Amino acid sequence: MEAVRHPTKNPKGALMKAAILVVFIVVAIYVIRFTPVRGFLTPEALSRFLEAAGIWAPLLYMLVYAVGICLFVPGTLLTALGAAIFGAYWGFLYVWVGAMVGASAAFWIGRTLGREFAASLIGDRLKKYDDAIERNGFATTLYLRLVYFPFTPMNFGMGLTKVRFWDYVSGTGLGIIVGTFIFTFFVGTLKEVWGSGNWGELLSFKVFFSVGLFVFSLFIPKIIKKIRGEG
Repeated sequence: MEAVRHPTKNPKGALMKAAILVVFIVVAIYVIRFTPVRGFLTPEALSRFLEAAGIWAPLLYMLVYAVGICLFVPGTLLTALGAAIFGAYWGFLYVWVGAMVGASAAFWIGRTLGREFAASLIGDRLKKYDDAIERNGFATTLYLRLVYFPFTPMNFGMGLTKVRFWDYVSGTGLGIIVGTFIFTFFVGTLKEVWGSGNWGELLSFKVFFSVGLFVFSLFIPKIIKKIRGEG
């Protein structure tokens, strides 16, 4: 028997909003990857822009990070840039805040434009999974963040589900802390050594510790899956 679909109050409106979401994503990816805008998203160009901003650099960086997430700019680039400019510790804070704002904004876009249409496509077979995500939104979000599910697609995708906004935000906030700190600490530490010109510091405890944390972070997804009995 074919699954029963749940009608929306305004099918045409839902379809129109979903179309806008698709167009937004396609245009964002095209602009970032295939237009001159791409030239402004290099580490050198962004570094010059932020250095010229003076005391406003942290705020502008977090704004750039948040907007970049919504426009599918690689998070790794933005995170490495933050660590290189602001150092391991302040860089971590600014990266985390920027990522949280961007993740929340992308979720809101997905929820506003796509949820109604997505709900109309969900039949009885899939509805139980949608309901389960709503009941276990925090745990589901936390798990997906810990196993490094692609960041930006997940932001928009979770907006299409029934997960509660604050479950999503709290799960994201907690789930990205470890990976974000490890990566910013690693990049920030190497940048300090590079900037000082004292290559003997490459043999310091801090450098070995940062490298060790970075290597450990690569195994986090496998460790989490092992704990859950998936691997």
